Amino acid sequence: GEAMTTNNRMELLAAINALEALGRDTAITIVTDSTYVKNGVTSWIHGWKRNGWRTSAKKPVKNEDLWKRLDEAQSRHEVTWEWVKGHAGHPENERADELAREGMAPFKPSSEQ
Repeated sequence: GEAMTTNNRMELLAAINALEALGRDTAITIVTDSTYVKNGVTSWIHGWKRNGWRTSAKKPVKNEDLWKRLDEAQSRHEVTWEWVKGHAGHPENERADELAREGMAPFKPSSEQ
């Protein structure tokens, strides 16, 4: 992980790591509670690439390094992206949140733990 990071970077890295861990071309469904990741990878990324990794407002795309990695990682697979509402009782999503909290615990000041 990255001690000084954002939730969006970690959401992107989760998808990247999942795809990069696949040993061969695979049909896979990635479920995320991040509209940032879902909308970015299924919609916005096409415009960003056309615009030289600039937004429609001509500003640099945030997290461009990770979006490029995700684009490359998903290009080798047949990926279906699904969105679920976060903190809504989906067991797998709740477990992912728990693991994320555990992973960040060493980086948080002791007063936050």
